[in-house]
Amino acid sequence: MIENPILKGFNPDPSILRVDEDYYIATSTFEWFPGVQIHHSRDLVNWRLLTRPLDRISQLNMLGEHASCGIWAPNLTWDDGTFYLVYTDIKTYMKGIKDAHNYVVTAPSIEGPWSEPTYLHSHGFDPALYHEDGRHWVLSMETDYRKNRSRFGGIIIQEYLPKEKRVTGPVTEIFKGTPLGSTEGPNLYKKDGWYYLIVAEGGTSYGHAVTVTRSRSLLGPYEPDPSGPALTSRNHALDPLQKAGHASIVEVPDSGWYMAHLCGRPIARKGRCTLGRETALQQVFWTEDGWLRVGPLAGCAATEVPPPGLPPAPWPALPIREDFEEAKLPLCFQTLRIPLKEDTLSLVERPGYLRLKGRDSLYSRHYQALVARRWQTFRFRASTCLEYAPTHFKHSAGLICLYDQENFFYLKVGFDEKTGRMVEIMTSVNGELDFPLDGPVHIPSDERWVLSVSVDFDILKFSHGPENGPLSAIGPEFDASILSDEHCREGRFTGAFVGLCCQDLTGGRQHADFDWFEYEEKSSG
Repeated sequence: MIENPILKGFNPDPSILRVDEDYYIATSTFEWFPGVQIHHSRDLVNWRLLTRPLDRISQLNMLGEHASCGIWAPNLTWDDGTFYLVYTDIKTYMKGIKDAHNYVVTAPSIEGPWSEPTYLHSHGFDPALYHEDGRHWVLSMETDYRKNRSRFGGIIIQEYLPKEKRVTGPVTEIFKGTPLGSTEGPNLYKKDGWYYLIVAEGGTSYGHAVTVTRSRSLLGPYEPDPSGPALTSRNHALDPLQKAGHASIVEVPDSGWYMAHLCGRPIARKGRCTLGRETALQQVFWTEDGWLRVGPLAGCAATEVPPPGLPPAPWPALPIREDFEEAKLPLCFQTLRIPLKEDTLSLVERPGYLRLKGRDSLYSRHYQALVARRWQTFRFRASTCLEYAPTHFKHSAGLICLYDQENFFYLKVGFDEKTGRMVEIMTSVNGELDFPLDGPVHIPSDERWVLSVSVDFDILKFSHGPENGPLSAIGPEFDASILSDEHCREGRFTGAFVGLCCQDLTGGRQHADFDWFEYEEKSSG
């Protein structure tokens, strides 16, 4: 069976694509760099992270952007031997005003090389491309910041000329939306003489939904399905997959159609989704009168779905431990907003170690020495072994669980004039900084030190100790559920990460060496 979610942990806004026997899904990455995650499958059951195409500053520079800006809802298509990836870089969204700049990059292969970006327009976010008979069309929603207007102004379309690298012709509104509101995330398909426009509505939280519309003409007008949303969990509060919406579809030869969609799994005790918005897959059918239906739960998101009749294609299991033996950062890790150069991150200055050179504070939206990976299960343990010789109270390095620069739990090694080298905990909840220990805990200045965190749904606990000795608990139990969209400030859309970081607020770039990092998932029961 296909077990949902298929892409666990912060993988929202899926754009699914088939090219021959290969299936790809592109998802949003927001302020995390490199931009856009692309997963790969050959059977729709087994998926692996393949690449992140926006991997250089000329394609994506998010320096200074607020949390949850950056890459929103990419769209992946293929036409005449070329892959197209369109994406929005949200620079600002304040009080309904959004600086939403849309671009397209292309590649001959899904693994690149991906081109420099071509600017499209800034009408709104969630761009998509539609290809037909050698012509290309850009769709997006249009933002509207005016008083007494919907901030979601409808779905627009404009022709794109790839050889000239520009859009051309009139901007045409093709769908205003239904009373659900918040109409976004357009994807366009053609089947049996109908153009089908699939949009997300209802907002990307617990009211989210998938609306299917159709027209005989590319430029509309588009008529919504009179039966209402094709997929939603808004009226099914007890379903394990909530927030169902923002979908795209794919045809599997000889096996019908499937829909990739966004979902969230709340922790029962708190109603918060620490794993962020994830991606699930549903089997869909077409009615005799040409409307899309999700089965078998009549418009609800199923946790198990019959797979297509494709040969099984599992991928090798991922390692629990990263030993940093390669000169390239392991694919599971990302950085914040920009790539980290050798003056901040090095895997070659001391082979076998990840060296981070201290940069800005954790509140910075500019230059952080931080690498992290997604939480992908509700229960896990993450650990690292650190060599670090701080000499100033503004030196820190260690293990962090974070949602954004205002929400984190940080177990760090630092320095105190009275204590010497020490361990302490620093937390921030919506920007409110706290040090929950009574005081720093002294540790020997010359020992390799292990830092560890265990997460069990909404319970987060730290431990620490020498490399060859037992680990000791440190600090209280923390509420892990605050690392979620639901708890953080309004307008946040990502998920929880765990990783490694180093700060030097003197500007001296005091470095920390991490020998290894482990991320071990446990059964969620």
